[in-house]
Amino acid sequence: MQLIKILLLITSFMISYLFSSTQLQFSIDKKIEIDSVALVKIAVVGDLMCHSPQFNYAKVSKDSFDFNPVYRYIKESLENADFTFGNLETVIGEKGSTYLGYPRFKSPKDYVTALAQNGFDFLCFANNHTLDQGEQGILNTIRILNENNIGYTGAFNSQSDRDSIRILNLNGLKMALLAYSYGTNGSVIPKGKDYLINLIDYNLIEKDIHSAKQNGAEIVLVNFHFGNEYQRFPSDYQKEVVKKTIEFGADLITASHPHVIQPIEFYKTNGATLDSGIVAYSLGNFISNQRKRFTDAGVILYLILEKNLHTKKVSLKSVEYLPTWVFKGKTEFGNEFLILPLQKNFDSFNFLSDSDKAKMKQAFNDTEEIITAYTKGVKLAE
Repeated sequence: MQLIKILLLITSFMISYLFSSTQLQFSIDKKIEIDSVALVKIAVVGDLMCHSPQFNYAKVSKDSFDFNPVYRYIKESLENADFTFGNLETVIGEKGSTYLGYPRFKSPKDYVTALAQNGFDFLCFANNHTLDQGEQGILNTIRILNENNIGYTGAFNSQSDRDSIRILNLNGLKMALLAYSYGTNGSVIPKGKDYLINLIDYNLIEKDIHSAKQNGAEIVLVNFHFGNEYQRFPSDYQKEVVKKTIEFGADLITASHPHVIQPIEFYKTNGATLDSGIVAYSLGNFISNQRKRFTDAGVILYLILEKNLHTKKVSLKSVEYLPTWVFKGKTEFGNEFLILPLQKNFDSFNFLSDSDKAKMKQAFNDTEEIITAYTKGVKLAE
């Protein structure tokens, strides 16, 4: 009987040990699985414009400008992403030159400096104003971007620069970023220098997406500058370009140019890494002097990607948006342009008039309505 008790005790200990070992192994495996997932948060905004009232408000002295106050209330929202980019819809002039607003933009280099100091990592530079100051304007802008450690695509300083696909390593996820414009407002590209700007050309887009994947890109994000100005829904042309780009294997598509926000739509990818991609047809104006309804509102679009470092599977974990509104007026610091995050509490900024608050509330409702017009799968960022 004593022997049986000893055997039972030993057996019980062995069962307990095996069970504990199994639990321990499960726990370790689970931890490895959790640690193997990399999250990447990408923030995208629309048009970054610089009309003459903007640089006049920012002027400190003869050739010194401070655009930093513009981002006072939105900087944190730009910096809390792993990677932030937008559409640079102006050209940077030489120091001491005459700066210009619409229709042929030429802005101070301090404009780019402020972008670099307030969370921007990268800029798309393919739009209808890229050639506003000719080839020299492109070259000077690229030089200033390089000086401020801001990456760029869409416009280039040489053929080899154009052919160098921008592939970014974001927390272990390799993402290519491509950019194309519908046109140049009639500005003629110098003969033999088509590399200066990427125009929407199906052969070029297909070639670039293929090249990106051949060079190791796991995700391909394409940014377009297209559409009809001030129209809140995409045109047939926009839809056709998007359809072809999906066929070529794009994972994600963002866009600008209409100067108003257009809907977001999910799509079934074709030969891409993601099973489901999204297109944001227009992200509106992030900063400009346009004051009419819809043009004074913008958005920060957050794309949260998840990569399993064991299986290499990449998925679009969530899509979020933060509505923004451009304030132009007087604060305790003087006349200012400010990008304000739109919250449901519209009393949080003491410099706003009742009229300003009404416009903010209207912009919030307009943005929420249009962003979700095609899908309810995007959510308001907290």
